[in-house]
This record gives sequence, C-alpha cells and structure tokens, in this order.
Amino acid sequence: MQVMTPRGPALVELDEAADPRLLLVLTHGSAGTVDAPDLLAVRDAALAAGASVARVTQAFRAAGARAPGSAVKQDEAWEIVLRELRAGRSGVPLVQGGRSNGARVACRTAKAVGAAAVVALAFPLHPPGRPERSRAEELRGAGVDVLVVNGDRDPFGIPDAADAARLVVLPGENHDLKRDPARVGEVVAEWIMRYA
Repeated sequence: MQVMTPRGPALVELDEAADPRLLLVLTHGSAGTVDAPDLLAVRDAALAAGASVARVTQAFRAAGARAPGSAVKQDEAWEIVLRELRAGRSGVPLVQGGRSNGARVACRTAKAVGAAAVVALAFPLHPPGRPERSRAEELRGAGVDVLVVNGDRDPFGIPDAADAARLVVLPGENHDLKRDPARVGEVVAEWIMRYA
C-alpha cells in the first residue's frame, strides 16, 4: 500500500491479525529497510501475540535517499501515514516504533498520533564518539511509555534507564541487533501486549 506524503509516497506492508488486539507500526533506520532482522522478528512475535503489524518505508527511503533530512518534514510525513493507518482502526490501541532513526521519529510523534506507547530499537543516544550530543530529550519527551532495546556494544550509546519506561540491554549486541533477533521480538511482544 502507498500513502502519499509531501515528501512523496511512503510504502506500507501490513500483516493483519485475525482479531487484532493492537496495531503495531514499525519503521527503519536512516539507511536501513523494513526487512532488518530485528524488525522482522518483532513483526513475527507481535503477530503471534495477536497484534496487526505495519512496517513503513518512509518516503525519503522510498525515494532512494539514505538520510531523512529535516526532522520536522520527516515527522510531518510520518503523521500522515499514521492517520491513514488509523482510519477504520480507531478502536484498536496503537503502539509505534522503529529502529535507530525510526525510534527517534516514533518518540517525537507519539503524542501527536495518539500512540499508547513507543518501541525504540537501537535508540541512537548520540552520534558515535560524540556523547555530548545526547538525544535523550527525545526519549523523555515522548509523553508515553517507551521500551528501549539496545545492545551493550552499540557505538551510538545506551540510554539511561530513567529515560524510558523500560530499558533492555542485550549482551553481545551491536547497533544492528542482529545477533539474536528472536530475543528482540520476544522482549517487544511481551511488553507491547500490556497496551492491548
């Protein structure tokens, strides 16, 4: 499915549960895709738990860009996609999230789109080697509960537990969270269903 935004079309891959208890909307990192191992594992675990799952390729990636550009424009496009996905599903709770840059978008827009919670996979706390450029305020400013799942070897840093409703740090994992994606899926599915 395509959703037109001011930045061009966003692409949505929707896996519907038979009787959905929740809608989980996920997106990729800056240069990644919705087929990242952790996103696929989260999709599978959430579907098994009774959630419908939408994976969104944001307009900038659909257009071939590797960087999202302006956060304001990225968030505006994201909110349009979420309005489209929520149409006809108003009775189903929404949890949104993503990996890396996608986690940042989910945090920044959570209140605007009416999300019950956010899933932040590999939240990029700061650029590698630049801890003084913290993005912790995006976590704190989400206005809803945020689950953060990071690896203990992530060069983008690990958020403080006080900045999220729950922080899970997986040993041996890097920023890509691909060492044990099934574990990432289990952690997320168990946590999100409390909002169903």
